[in-house]
Amino acid sequence: MADTVVIPGGRFGPYAPLLMYAGDVAEQRGATIHRHSWSREFPPHDQPEIESWVAGEIGPVIDAGAAPLLIGKSLGTNAASLAAEKSLPAVWLTPLLTFPWVADALSRATAPFLLVGGTADEVWDGNLARRLSPHVLEVEGANHGMYVPGPLTESVAVLGQVVAAIEDFLDAIGWPGWKRAARPAASQW
Repeated sequence: MADTVVIPGGRFGPYAPLLMYAGDVAEQRGATIHRHSWSREFPPHDQPEIESWVAGEIGPVIDAGAAPLLIGKSLGTNAASLAAEKSLPAVWLTPLLTFPWVADALSRATAPFLLVGGTADEVWDGNLARRLSPHVLEVEGANHGMYVPGPLTESVAVLGQVVAAIEDFLDAIGWPGWKRAARPAASQW
């Protein structure tokens, strides 16, 4: 059985909608989901020391499983160094691409990863994302929470785009060794 480690951002835990649904995609494929919560107050998120702090929190969780898929949001993308070291596939939601240590870790990755971000997010760099990975979802106008301007239903639709991108990514890399069944035609729902 495959494992998945869900790594939260700094403001909300692993059950925030973006992370919850991302983990649900893996769970529907038979994965055991480990939703991590930070055990203590984290240091300043914009300093390089945060990378080792996140590694200290997440390393034991990763080591307890069998080569898990990592799903991380924002602060959690500091685990990219662990993914690179252990050659783990990953889904990075609103990665901190403007932080040099995160970009460096992603550049060292040997396993495939998906990058998801929005053009209105200060820590997103779409050009860098496309250089780092062929698997990128960039949402026009989305901020760090993946909200877009306009009615809330448009931001909910973005959540659907993110879920579809994760499904497509996992299909593309063959994770966890099988592809999900084709979606039935609308008349079969």
